[in-house]
Amino acid sequence: MNLPVLAGTVSTVLFAAGMFPMLLKAARTKDLASYSLGNLVLSNLANAVHSIYVFNLPAGPIWVLHLAYVLASALMLAGWLRYRETGHEPAASTMAAGTTAEGASAGSPAGGVSLKNPLAIKGARP
Repeated sequence: MNLPVLAGTVSTVLFAAGMFPMLLKAARTKDLASYSLGNLVLSNLANAVHSIYVFNLPAGPIWVLHLAYVLASALMLAGWLRYRETGHEPAASTMAAGTTAEGASAGSPAGGVSLKNPLAIKGARP
């Protein structure tokens, strides 16, 4: 393996590894409110156009890196679209407290109990 291919391989692994914490946190928390829809859409569009260039290059680390970017961008956009209005699913502890998410958005009272804080009783003082 020559030096440029080695450098491409190492940088691909590092870039891909750098995306995992972001993807894992987004999957775990389902909180993508800090991401801009415009940025996510443009990133996916740019990846689609850039694919024409990348896949006309000889197969190598750049293909793997580009596929990692395509996958990460697509997952983030899908997550943003999925969780933009409904918020993430209520935690198991919230459901155990007798709270339902039917007809209530995240953070709104449902039977006097907040979906964000199941211990907060409507009208109670701290």
